[in-house]
Amino acid sequence: MIIYDLPEIDFVDKDVENIRESIITTYEALVGKTLYPGDPVRMFLETIASIIVQQRILIDMAAKQNTLRYAKGEFLDHIGALLGVLRKPATKATTILRFTISEPREEAIPIPIGTRVTTNDYDSKIYFQTTEYKEINPGELYVDVNAECTVEGEIGNGYIIGQINQIVDPFPYFESVTNITESSGGVDEEDDESFRQRIYEAPESFSTAGPEGAYISLAKQASPLICDVTVRSPSPGVVEITPLTYSGEVTQEIIDLVNAVCSSKDARPLTDNVVVRAPEKIFYDINLTYYISQENETLQNSINDAVNKAINEYMDWQKSKLGRNINPSELIKRVMQAGASRVVLNEPVFQQLELYQVAVANSVSISFGGVEDE
Repeated sequence: MIIYDLPEIDFVDKDVENIRESIITTYEALVGKTLYPGDPVRMFLETIASIIVQQRILIDMAAKQNTLRYAKGEFLDHIGALLGVLRKPATKATTILRFTISEPREEAIPIPIGTRVTTNDYDSKIYFQTTEYKEINPGELYVDVNAECTVEGEIGNGYIIGQINQIVDPFPYFESVTNITESSGGVDEEDDESFRQRIYEAPESFSTAGPEGAYISLAKQASPLICDVTVRSPSPGVVEITPLTYSGEVTQEIIDLVNAVCSSKDARPLTDNVVVRAPEKIFYDINLTYYISQENETLQNSINDAVNKAINEYMDWQKSKLGRNINPSELIKRVMQAGASRVVLNEPVFQQLELYQVAVANSVSISFGGVEDE
């Protein structure tokens, strides 16, 4: 059973008609008088009824915040705390900056911690700052320094090599700066649904790992970058763990973190040989043509934008879960919901994936076929 298989519950009756009728009939019984529509007393009681309904909605909402299925925000944090599960915090994107001076010097040129650099897109207002003190040694022209985004979350990800190149805090003899790695590793604070699922899985890890759910729960605790984990046993005594990150890239650092958590003596059964591996990428192409109906011709530009957004969201959806089959029907559904009247899909075709595989888009070709009658 999963959380959302549980039946819907209401702690109090919130039906407007039931509450209104209950108040009016109770009053009529007490005073021995029928209240007809338009009666000032009836109108007053209907006003009271609406206030009671709102209060009951608040009471029901407050009660539901004590349950795992309905709790949100800080209320969910408190439920997680009961099981020792904390929401994963936001992290900052990181990169490596190369600072270059105009000419070699006889003395070392210091680069202070907190030296800020930004992109040439001044409207973005995204800054990276150095996280360590470094010096350009005498006779040398440059030095590489670790840096992080000043803002937490995914907003700092994806700046390719060379995009972070504008100094904010210049120093003597400075000539240029550039990022020599793409910025990555920034993650937003864990959302309620992901956190809710981890709380639900938490009891699995109360003893040593062993069961599949226990290994999954432990592996997810290794890093806030991890969004999904699968576990299988390809041979007796071997436990193969495959983590997946929000970006889709599983670095050696992530593998080492998961291995350390799941292989610790107080978690791993003595006979288990834990192996952590990056997911196998299964590449697929997208090749489709979409049409819009004659009646929506004036909305062509907005539909085009919506279709492109839907396709991007589909690609993110495909790569956000291990073992998720490549599903062309899902792509067609999303494009149709975006406003297309018809979709001709050449690629991808349905493909079933294994638990250790993840679907990643390769080439993408999207064509607008034109306007047609339905």
